[in-house]
Amino acid sequence: MASVKLRARSAKTARNQPRSSAKTDARNDGRNEERGGASSAAEGGVAGRRSRPLNRRGSPEAIEKRRVARVFNDILGGRGAAAHKLDGRTERRRQRLLKELEGGKARGSRELKPLDVLQRVQELMDLGEPLSAIRKVTKVRKQSLAPEAIVGVVERLHRAYSFRPEVYRFVGIGEEVLREAGVLADGPRARSKSKP
Repeated sequence: MASVKLRARSAKTARNQPRSSAKTDARNDGRNEERGGASSAAEGGVAGRRSRPLNRRGSPEAIEKRRVARVFNDILGGRGAAAHKLDGRTERRRQRLLKELEGGKARGSRELKPLDVLQRVQELMDLGEPLSAIRKVTKVRKQSLAPEAIVGVVERLHRAYSFRPEVYRFVGIGEEVLREAGVLADGPRARSKSKP
C-alpha cells in the first residue's frame, strides 16, 4: 500500500476558493453541537419553524397583563383621571357590548343566548361599567322554572365560569337560587347547618 503525501494549499489557490474554509466549517459544527445538535435554518426548513414557540401576544393572559400594566402606570404615574379612561379599542368594545345587550343580538344578526348575556354583562363590569348603566340597556329576563330545577346547573356554571353574583340577575336567576347553588357566600353554610 502506497502512502499518500498531503500537500499544503498555495496562497494562490486559497484566494480563489470561497471564504468558507474547513476552519469556519469546523467552528460552525462546534456551535451546532453546543445548541444540542440543532441544524441551521436552511437545513431545518419547515421543521425548524414548527419548533418555535407560538406567538403568545394575543392570549387572554397577555392582554390582561398589558391592560393592568397600563392602569398601574397611569395611577402611579400621576395621571389620575386618565387611569379610568379606556383606550380606543376597549371603548369601542364597551359600546358594542352595550349595543348588543340593548338589541338582544350578537353582531346584529344572532339572538343572544342566556350565556351570551352573562358573558357580556361580566365583561362590561370588568371594564368598569356600573350596574345601573347596564340595567338601563338590558331587558332582565323572567324565569318560569322552579328553583330546584336550575340550582344544579347554576352551581356547575359558576364553577366553570366564576361569574359575579350580580350578573345572574340579568337572566332572571334570583337570590334564592344563587344561595342554594353556593354562588352567594352564605349559601352552602346555611344549608349544611339546617341539616341534622
